[in-house]
Amino acid sequence: MPIADNSRELLETFDNQFPGRDYIIEIVCPEFTSVCPKTGQPDFGTLTFTYTPDRKCVELKSLKMYLQSFRNQGIFYENVTNTILDDLVAVLAPRWLQLVASFTPRGGIGTSVTVVHGERGSAPRA
Repeated sequence: MPIADNSRELLETFDNQFPGRDYIIEIVCPEFTSVCPKTGQPDFGTLTFTYTPDRKCVELKSLKMYLQSFRNQGIFYENVTNTILDDLVAVLAPRWLQLVASFTPRGGIGTSVTVVHGERGSAPRA
């Protein structure tokens, strides 16, 4: 089942009230679910977003709805992690963003995928 083309549109933002300051926002989502495209088994993971906003911050309810759009999607860990990062970068244009996706072990094997956009501690934009 392909990912809905419009899932990125679920993400909403609000203006960063401190755009001249480098600060870190961390969001932990411990109930992420998707489906293994090979076995059809559910995948469960904890997503940890850490980012330095520029002009926009992500609105949390919209992030929850966006993440729920993956619930029934057959997608590999690496693909879903990179897709989520790409969508957030497109919507937020953050100075820096890291996503760590830690999936519950299955068959005795646990997997974490880490993706990063930008450089941590980058200077504010004019």
